[in-house]
Amino acid sequence: MNNSILKELDSVEISLKSFKLLKILLNENPRLKKILKTSDNYEDVLLNMKKWALSELKKNIYAQKFYEEEDCNKINCFKHLSKKDLSTIRILDYIKHSGEIYIDMNLGGEYAVTNPFKFLWLAVNKGTGGAKPDFFIDMIELFRQFRGLKSFKRTNKKKVENWMKRYYTGLTKTIIKQREKNRERIIKVLIKNIDKKRSMNTKYKFTKNMKYSDKYKQVVKWWDDWKFHLHFAARSPEEINEMLDNSLDPDTIKLLNRAKNKGIPFFVNPYYLSLLQIEGKGVSFGSDLAIRSYVIYSEKLIEEFGKIVAWEKEDIVKPGIPNAAGWILPSYHNIHRRYPEVAILIPDTVGRACGGLCASCQRMYDFQRGNLNFELKKLKPRVGWNTKLESLMSYFRNDSQLRDILITGGDALMSSDDSLKNILNHILKLAENKIKDNMERPDGEKFAEILRIRIGTRLLAYIPQRITSDLIKILADFKSKAVKLGIKQFLIQTHIESSMEITPEMKNSVEKILDSGWMVTNQHVFTVASSRRGHNAKLRKSLLEIGILPYYTFTVKGYMENYSNFAPNARMVQEIIEEKYLGKPKSDIFFYSTKLSYDPHFLLKHMKKFKREKGLPFLATDRSILNLPGVGKSMTFRVVGITRYGRRILEFDHDTTRKHSPIIKKIGKIIIIESKSISEYLKQLEEIGEEVSDYDGIYTYSASVTEKRVTVFDYPGYDFKITDRLTNLKID
Repeated sequence: MNNSILKELDSVEISLKSFKLLKILLNENPRLKKILKTSDNYEDVLLNMKKWALSELKKNIYAQKFYEEEDCNKINCFKHLSKKDLSTIRILDYIKHSGEIYIDMNLGGEYAVTNPFKFLWLAVNKGTGGAKPDFFIDMIELFRQFRGLKSFKRTNKKKVENWMKRYYTGLTKTIIKQREKNRERIIKVLIKNIDKKRSMNTKYKFTKNMKYSDKYKQVVKWWDDWKFHLHFAARSPEEINEMLDNSLDPDTIKLLNRAKNKGIPFFVNPYYLSLLQIEGKGVSFGSDLAIRSYVIYSEKLIEEFGKIVAWEKEDIVKPGIPNAAGWILPSYHNIHRRYPEVAILIPDTVGRACGGLCASCQRMYDFQRGNLNFELKKLKPRVGWNTKLESLMSYFRNDSQLRDILITGGDALMSSDDSLKNILNHILKLAENKIKDNMERPDGEKFAEILRIRIGTRLLAYIPQRITSDLIKILADFKSKAVKLGIKQFLIQTHIESSMEITPEMKNSVEKILDSGWMVTNQHVFTVASSRRGHNAKLRKSLLEIGILPYYTFTVKGYMENYSNFAPNARMVQEIIEEKYLGKPKSDIFFYSTKLSYDPHFLLKHMKKFKREKGLPFLATDRSILNLPGVGKSMTFRVVGITRYGRRILEFDHDTTRKHSPIIKKIGKIIIIESKSISEYLKQLEEIGEEVSDYDGIYTYSASVTEKRVTVFDYPGYDFKITDRLTNLKID
């Protein structure tokens, strides 16, 4: 950004609303007012503010160490910080990073500048600087915190439980009855469409002269067939609205038609549409917001589709050339990799599709470029897939650190049983070969062997009917063979967004999976709707009740395409400190032994017993994190800047509790510019019926340290020493 553009921005007048907010800031802070009015330039403001802030910082040795990042265990130091300490650190970080310019992908690659004290000085002395009201609101809150008016007040258990009671599960009797009505209505639509010969599939047709009552019974029977739901998935706004009894308002229909014209695919199956409410009344009104926001595309997503850029840089792959994490991969899209111990396998099967397209999908970039899609017939394995699969297994075989393979997509369970069985059989052979290879290597030079297999799927939410007896047999047979080859952990890694997605069908499917010896874990995305007070706590409670362990809670990643669903990281930290803490016992949990995860029923029995004995409202086994656009996951950050629009600029450090590619030493810290201000977020909450006062204190959360991983998710050890050498890695 050249100086002329900066000068042009600096000369923009502030609005009347900004001026009124500035007056509040100055009236509440006489010393700040004096500094701003008596300084000849903003450089003098920085010097005076730094002197003031440093005098406060020295009052707490832990705050000093945390700021200077010297001789400090971050987790330990962070525990000793007051909210005033956090504000002092933020002021010093604002000063340190003053004038820095960043490429802001939220604005299509335009530049963003942080210079908050210059913005204030210009506003006070010239009425310019161009800072918007949300900037001044954030600064008012910062200096209230700096004056010691804000302190850590953990929400009491009763209040959190009252928030949790606002949300229903799909196992509630009233919700079950509503959905039975929804199913009946949708079945009638499907009968009409089959009669009109919209279905060209010979499997899903009525016989000639069939009575309506018999047609109804037939569709009820088909409802339990997961492929039926795929076949009759709504692929247009008109079909979605038809199954929702034409309940979508005209503006929403126009929006969805714009999405269709832009090329955003639609794929919402009848079962999932039956989970959405269409009656705007009753005690459960609005309880489906978190899942509805996954179906109805936002204005920003539609605007951005076609120019979405990859968030996770390591997902950009060219065979033979190191990705952003330094890993050399054998194909364009079959393997994604960030960590030494883990590889993501995306097969060339129907597993490249999903049971539906989540509006804030982390792989929207891949849908945009067509690598992931809903052309199910075209995605079936082609001639040559087996040869490629063998090549991928060879890559894994020759990797020195790999011990964890996550089969995903798309959605791994969109693959046919035969395709999935084929992949699992190849993994068995891989595990066997790695053991054989190690027999030829001395101790200390042995390669890591496979310890964990994960299957990533959202079909437990989208189409739980997918969990058939045939699939369960495949999973059980695989485990019985795999344990003999040293594989110890078997996880179905799902994505449940709301307790309203937990239905009798899902509960039944989870029980089947547990009976096969596989654990079920959940990855939750912290959208605006699901970030409401008590929502995630209720989800954690509901998941454990049906046998699912929370694994991760993710901040929504991406840029402006996910603006509508993005909840600021400050809210994530607020949830950790003010709500999630109630599900974390103070002492070590004795049963969090890795060995227990071998028997999911045994583990869950102990966890439920522990929760009951300790009187915990839920168990928080998940880690709250953000997938960084550089490499890895983390929730270790500090707010180091703020734009004129009040959007915070965060500096993330890597999670020190797990192994990374050594490239992180070269990459260093990662800058994230949030896509909305906290003020914008609070307005969104208000629009969906939340009391903004319930979120008091959110502005104060400007730093965080990544939580430790619950030990039940740790890898088992080996009875031999593996090499420190890293293969398949190249760092210039």
